[in-house]
Amino acid sequence: MNFLRYHWFDMALVLAAILAVALFLTQPTGMTLLLWLSLGSLFLHQVEEWRYPGYFPGMVNKVMFNSELPDRFPLNANSGMLVNVVLGWGGYLLAALLWRHALWLAIATILVSVGNILAHTIIFNIKGKTFYNPGLITCWLFFVPIVYLFFDLVISQNLATPSDWFIGIPLGIVLNYFGVYKMIIWLADKNTPYIFPKRFLLGESQH
Repeated sequence: MNFLRYHWFDMALVLAAILAVALFLTQPTGMTLLLWLSLGSLFLHQVEEWRYPGYFPGMVNKVMFNSELPDRFPLNANSGMLVNVVLGWGGYLLAALLWRHALWLAIATILVSVGNILAHTIIFNIKGKTFYNPGLITCWLFFVPIVYLFFDLVISQNLATPSDWFIGIPLGIVLNYFGVYKMIIWLADKNTPYIFPKRFLLGESQH
């Protein structure tokens, strides 16, 4: 389990490669293809945040929370894994598998991508007084076109029912706030054993 806490993002890169091969072999189209690409984009986004350049954890703790312990508080290796793997992978995977029966879940996960775009493009750069933060490139390279194509497809083909919008939009807001931001707060522990190695804290030198 401890290996997973510090290497789940390396697994994400492997999963992205496997997914690419699977999509090439099966050649899905339309919404099915788009939502699998959405999952793949999440994997690559997490690689940029956590592996290369990888200083997202230290930046979040220092910039967003003014932490005096950016290697462990409030975000730590355990909460980072839970938010990204359980909620991130789980939510995006279920959206790709179940969109025909639960388009509201796809809407919610796409809104998580929107939340990432806003956070990396505006919030982190303004608070950190930077032009770049880990995750920004994949937001614009992958999330932005996928978000655009998703809503274009849903609206042009009238795929969503009123209940899909009624459930999906509030759920997306809830996932962004409670599933990401508040989860970090709830799992915060200054005495946590799940400390980030220095590699995750390179962002400190920028502030």
